[in-house]
Amino acid sequence: MRKDHRPYYIKKAWFGLQKFYIHHFLSPHLDFLGKNPYIIKPWYVEIFGSPIKIGDNITLLAASDKKTRLTVWSDRHDITGIKIGDHVLISPGVRISAAKKIIISDNCMIASNVYITDSDWHGIYDRSMPPEKSCPVKLEPNVWVGDSAIICKGVRIGENSIIGAGAVVSSDIPAFCIAAGNPAKIVKKLDPDRKIITRRDRFSDTDKITMLLDNSEREFLKGNTLAGWVRYLFFPTKKD
Repeated sequence: MRKDHRPYYIKKAWFGLQKFYIHHFLSPHLDFLGKNPYIIKPWYVEIFGSPIKIGDNITLLAASDKKTRLTVWSDRHDITGIKIGDHVLISPGVRISAAKKIIISDNCMIASNVYITDSDWHGIYDRSMPPEKSCPVKLEPNVWVGDSAIICKGVRIGENSIIGAGAVVSSDIPAFCIAAGNPAKIVKKLDPDRKIITRRDRFSDTDKITMLLDNSEREFLKGNTLAGWVRYLFFPTKKD
């Protein structure tokens, strides 16, 4: 598909359906969901266990072939579980699995297929049962994790650091660094004196962003008709 053939009001109704699903079917499975969630295809977001808390202005994406999974496997009630901050971006296919405590701080960006866990889930010698111990994971504010990276138990990633695509992070990464490889090692240090623009800086005025996006959609979809959309669905051409 080279363009979106839907009329504006059809696309608006689609977003309305997603909001309805988030409010009535997704949010009840969470211990907290902040204001202004932007969740695309929420029916492909899988929630299991508790507690799971998500802050304000989350951008959470999922797809039929890349479901996003937030899972807490524990029989205890005195745990942190999964705690996700404000203005966080979570891409399709991300899996976050907590035995006790995983914290994703404000403005973090997590690319597709990333896996984050605070446990090995099986003992080394007794593989019939989960291990008794787990080690908390924390991503400090504004961490960027690249596609298909793995964040292992006990890891703390410092503020503003970047994890390269496919990296396996098994030990702490300090702030203002780029780490890559398996096991991940520091390959570059960032300049702490240079300002880094965060998602909060860019998208904090949600009313303004919503208005701009809506106006953009109106212009982009201008001229689309219901008949043209139905024709495209059943009789697409190379020009589509």
